[in-house]
Amino acid sequence: MILVYGLGRSGLGVLRFLKARGLPARFHDDRPKEEEVAEALALGFQEDPDPQGYPLVVAAPGVPLAHPRLSALREGGAEVIGEAELAYRMSQTPIIGITGTAGKTSTTLFTAHLLRGQGLGALEGGNVDPPLVSVVDEAEVAVAELSSFQLERVVRFRPRVAVLLNLGVDHLDRHGSLQAYHGAKLNLLKNLTPEDALVYNEMDPKVREAALTSPARLYPFAPGETARETNLRAALEATRAYLELLGRSLDEGALRRSLETLPEPAHRFQTFARKGKVVFIDDSIATRTPSVAAALGAAPPPIAWILGGEDKGADLEPLRPLLPRVRVVLAIGRDGPRLARALGGVEVVEIPEKDGRAAMRRAVAEALKRLEEGSVLLAPLAASFDQFRDYRDRAQAFREAVLEMGGEPWTPSSS
Repeated sequence: MILVYGLGRSGLGVLRFLKARGLPARFHDDRPKEEEVAEALALGFQEDPDPQGYPLVVAAPGVPLAHPRLSALREGGAEVIGEAELAYRMSQTPIIGITGTAGKTSTTLFTAHLLRGQGLGALEGGNVDPPLVSVVDEAEVAVAELSSFQLERVVRFRPRVAVLLNLGVDHLDRHGSLQAYHGAKLNLLKNLTPEDALVYNEMDPKVREAALTSPARLYPFAPGETARETNLRAALEATRAYLELLGRSLDEGALRRSLETLPEPAHRFQTFARKGKVVFIDDSIATRTPSVAAALGAAPPPIAWILGGEDKGADLEPLRPLLPRVRVVLAIGRDGPRLARALGGVEVVEIPEKDGRAAMRRAVAEALKRLEEGSVLLAPLAASFDQFRDYRDRAQAFREAVLEMGGEPWTPSSS
């Protein structure tokens, strides 16, 4: 009997994956949502309110490995793994695994797109929608975006192509130290063999050091002038590496056609609506300082900046020179008020609502009270899990609030 610990997008995907194989399982969630429990029950699985004595536990990435219940289950003999490990163990589909502190979603989408252009049945999943377990059985090759939360719970997981983009600072609140965070990321490489390929950023010293100790076939790439160009270079090398593992060469004509239709990742500095002379920008994925700094530098001033959630160890210093562009900070979530006050030199409106959607409505309303032109920017600099399921749910709440407040759907190209 398998225990699925934590529902949400990943846990429900795991239950569907197990159901397709006719495998028995139960589920547990510390903060169950009625609709998710209903879906799990409809799949034919039962809830276990006090789980004990399971040999295998598949824990959703949102559940910390140090959670007391997971620790107790391990002490009782359970092996605790995650979605990526489960997919690897139970499917024969080759996997391309992609990780890094920044750029992994774009690189994942680009790689799957380029492989499809080469005639392969590639599907993306993992940290990017949908879950890896939802695509691995349907794909000829699965391209998996893998977060540190997913990689800290792999054991035998072995991608045919591993892509390591960069090793920066993130999720210190969860991992406790930079060393532990980097260690989780580097789990992507630990089972590679000479029959596999490793695509790596040769200009990142920590990445290069790890790559040069790997037995895998090495495919270095150099960063481009923009994040998009860097991610595309990584995707091109990943595509080339996988084709060479298959004994094929890159079809340059098909590649040119694919480059004309590259996908645009959602919730990455997307201007989606306006009201009068005020535009609304969804950068919900911007949870690290460099991404937020880029957003503050690019958004039309004056900016009403929606900030907050669960602080991951943000460095505020690089953001201070950009504060003259900011009219007001709308501080949401558990750590938003503290982060906003620590910035200094700008008006702060603390949004006390605990419910995420109510907080977003209040934030948008407060922004519109203060702006006649400029932009309302969601660039939270923090994780979403205190008020939302994930960054996508946070983005959706922002968009819903904007439309409720009279914002009209709009993109710069539609003017």
